[in-house]
Amino acid sequence: MKQLTTSKKRKLLSALKKYKNKYLGGKYKECDESATRLMLNDFLENVLGFVSLDEIKTEYMIRGTYADYIVQIKGKGYFIIEVKAMCLDLSDKHLRQAINYAANEGIEWVLLTNGMKFRFYKVLFNKPIESKLVFAFDLSDEQNFKKAIEYLQFITKKLILKNGLGSLWHRFSALDPQNFSKLLFSKGIINNLRRQLRKMYRSRFSEGDINSALVKVVEDRIENFQHTKKRSFHRRRKTIKIKVPSQQPLAGKPSNEPVSMIAS
Repeated sequence: MKQLTTSKKRKLLSALKKYKNKYLGGKYKECDESATRLMLNDFLENVLGFVSLDEIKTEYMIRGTYADYIVQIKGKGYFIIEVKAMCLDLSDKHLRQAINYAANEGIEWVLLTNGMKFRFYKVLFNKPIESKLVFAFDLSDEQNFKKAIEYLQFITKKLILKNGLGSLWHRFSALDPQNFSKLLFSKGIINNLRRQLRKMYRSRFSEGDINSALVKVVEDRIENFQHTKKRSFHRRRKTIKIKVPSQQPLAGKPSNEPVSMIAS
């Protein structure tokens, strides 16, 4: 799997920090999509390394409609970009719009962004058309930058020309829970565990014994993880203090929208 060298990753990290410092200090947070486009031009050129005009096409016509951006090199389209104003949350509606552009153009990748939040999707040409969120990051939190670089590197010009998108998909597919579970419960893994247990405990175990034990381990881990998240959420809620004006009732419901670095 092709990856950037350590020194090139450091340069990519530095470029990402410069982008954040330049644009995310408050100046561009107004509800102005044209401002986000200026930011994205900088991001594509100075972070990802694409050449303006030659490789970054704006208002690209696809069957009578216009995609915000398409990144293409020597006539080959690599990914569609849908741009929204920074004040807007990225939604499924925005994604469907971008997926339609990509499907009509036969392009397998979509970047959805508001200049601060970035989501990168793989388009699956099934019936119906589907998509998978391969990675996502929020530039408002610099602590996530190093982790973001490990995925962002694959969509730089340097790696795209070396099948970086293929490498990114292979990496994602390898760790996808559905694919990973097939490996975890494969005959080779089961037999290895049987041998190890027989050696440690001097007892024989059937494939069914090992399968049942693995299922229990996985289920217990998920249950404990969910329980930990609930306890953490309740602790955080107790620390929140809201000042309500006198004689004015508090209304509304809290948002349940999840935020994650990467999802499958």
